[in-house]
Amino acid sequence: MGSLVFLIPIALLLGAAALGAFLWSLKSGQYEDLDGAAERILIDDEEGEGRRESDPDLRDRGTPR
Repeated sequence: MGSLVFLIPIALLLGAAALGAFLWSLKSGQYEDLDGAAERILIDDEEGEGRRESDPDLRDRGTPR
């Protein structure tokens, strides 16, 4: 029973911190465009294909051999 004196306030503080982080993420717009990232991965990036051949840093980093 004595440990509950410490555990309950710690649990309340952690819950308040999680709620504060969630409210901050809502306020900063983290949940505005949920479908954008999912759709961007499906779009072919045609500019990046030509860049791989001309950029010497990216030329050697192709698919594993």
